[in-house]
Amino acid sequence: MIVWLNGAFGAGKTSTARELTELVPDSALYDPEVIGGALGHLLPPKRLGEVGDFQDLPVWRRLVVDAAAAVLAEVGGVLLVPMTLLRQEYRDEIFGGLAARRIPVRHVLLDTDETILRSRIEGREDYPDDPGRTESVRRWCRDHIGPYRAALPWLRADAFTLDTGALTPREAAERVADALRTGAAGTCAIVQTPEPRAETLAAGVLLFDEEDRVLLVDPTYKPGWEFPGGVVEPGEAPARAGVREVAEELGVELPSVPRLLVVDWEPPHPPGFGGMRFLFDGGRLPGAAGDRLLLPGSELRGWRFVTEDEAAALLPPVRLNRLRWALRAREQGRPLNLEAGVPVG
Repeated sequence: MIVWLNGAFGAGKTSTARELTELVPDSALYDPEVIGGALGHLLPPKRLGEVGDFQDLPVWRRLVVDAAAAVLAEVGGVLLVPMTLLRQEYRDEIFGGLAARRIPVRHVLLDTDETILRSRIEGREDYPDDPGRTESVRRWCRDHIGPYRAALPWLRADAFTLDTGALTPREAAERVADALRTGAAGTCAIVQTPEPRAETLAAGVLLFDEEDRVLLVDPTYKPGWEFPGGVVEPGEAPARAGVREVAEELGVELPSVPRLLVVDWEPPHPPGFGGMRFLFDGGRLPGAAGDRLLLPGSELRGWRFVTEDEAAALLPPVRLNRLRWALRAREQGRPLNLEAGVPVG
């Protein structure tokens, strides 16, 4: 199990985690900051200079998951992870990667009043012999107070929240340990999607409203929006898989087998294996159907109808390209065969 201690920079996550190692049996401390330090030696300076935060590097997020799984496999028990995550899509990616490895995560938010937080930041002495470096750390913490406040709505909805304003790190650790024992800090409700071991077949279904806007859904377990759909099970026809997924994800029963729009061969991009991707035309939903959509909270957090231009701000490039060709196929009334997103034949 992993206990992920989240909160503002300067909220006392690492201090609380250290205290927790004495209160939680068979626990160990894993600080993802070391991954960022290692990347300073592994990546070219040019690549490092392209981002202002290690978290913006996909390789950082991937290594955080891989290292956590490896450490947990080595030592067992409970892994205590003090790390600020303020971007929900990064939380999705990291927690989704852990869920795919069947690792339960208890998400704990250490919250405090902004006045107290600022006072704690000004009292930090990370490098007593280097005032300039200490001030740089303080400045980083101050600069991220705004993003933390902006992230609070989803953080509080996602995590067990503990107000640490009047607590010492030891007292905060005791409250967290108690919440873990009683189950108050429950396992983060996120779907456990097994990691693929080979190429996969996946079927998506495009559903439209009366204005011909397409329905997208927001998964909890990976970044970016997606089409309703999922992996085709062994022995299952792709179109039937799309029908099943729409019913499971949205509570919508399609009246007939949907028409194929595109089939796209997705090449492997390690660590992904690629495979065949199908998009089907599920037709228009009745005007009031959107009010009856039922989302599984552990898998999808939201939905919306969007235009093609609006989809560009939500979909990752590969899925956006696939959507655009699917819409062209729908206009032309004939399916398209794609290889790596490019029509062939």
